[in-house]
Amino acid sequence: MRSTLVRQFGDPKQVIELVEAPRREPGAGEVEVEISLAAINPSDLIPVTGAYSARTTLPFVPGYEGVGTVSRVGPDVRDLKAGDRVVPIGASGLWQHFLVRPAEWCFRVPDGIDDRQAAMSYVNPLTALRLVEALRAHFGSLVGLSVGVTAAGSAIGGMLMKLLSLEGMVPMAILRSEKSRVRVGGTHRILVADGGDLPAGTRFDAVLDAVGGPFAGALIGRSVDTGGAFIQYGALSGVPVPQTAIAARPDVRFAFLWLRTWVHSAGRDALDAAFARSFEGIGNGLFESPVAAIYPLSRLADALAHQHNQHRDGKILLDPRC
Repeated sequence: MRSTLVRQFGDPKQVIELVEAPRREPGAGEVEVEISLAAINPSDLIPVTGAYSARTTLPFVPGYEGVGTVSRVGPDVRDLKAGDRVVPIGASGLWQHFLVRPAEWCFRVPDGIDDRQAAMSYVNPLTALRLVEALRAHFGSLVGLSVGVTAAGSAIGGMLMKLLSLEGMVPMAILRSEKSRVRVGGTHRILVADGGDLPAGTRFDAVLDAVGGPFAGALIGRSVDTGGAFIQYGALSGVPVPQTAIAARPDVRFAFLWLRTWVHSAGRDALDAAFARSFEGIGNGLFESPVAAIYPLSRLADALAHQHNQHRDGKILLDPRC
């Protein structure tokens, strides 16, 4: 079968190989899934660079998110059968034609959700839902909270803007350039600023940050009210939030949301409930994401180049079957 493989850390465009790999027979409690579409996310590429080398074992197959059809069922599997569409989670490995995964880590996709949206139903929707729960745990009541959302022109940024509004909060899209303004759309409040030019008086009860680096440090230092929260869930800048900025604001709760930690501790019932909310949100448009392009896995180099195009508008999906 066609697959990808990372044997050494480095630039994803250089170190992710296209290989032919053997198919494995599913064992007890396992299913084999033929992957129909897999997403490319920053969370797929960052481990390839070696940023998480302490918890990443080489070699590995990238890809945390996608959708496929159960093709073979191992012994003792009762809840899934060949032909079921599922979202397999719990580990990387979706950038290959066939994937063997424990049945307990596969979630059935409702008939009304197409493959393109199902392939994006995990990382961003569940992260957005967890961020809202983190705010609820800190503040109790959410109504009326002023929340800044960095990288709001991204797919998850757009989801957060809509979800926060739905929960009664007052979100503001924080963008680092005017060219991202069109991606936010709607009637949301928008702030275009870099770390060094935050308008005086810019204040939030909370900030949800996907950028990190000095920009995040400036937001913590100058824009979060006493008793507020700064929750980081990504580091698109590739630079950590300065520890000096965090230490200077003991009156602000700083937290890092790592979806994988929650997923591996939540239990099946909580995950079923989260996916039910994700699929519902896709159905009503709350979590629907635009797709910029779909590439066959055989054109991975082109897909990665498109992923890094700053003018890209939507997700890049891979079809591992071709």
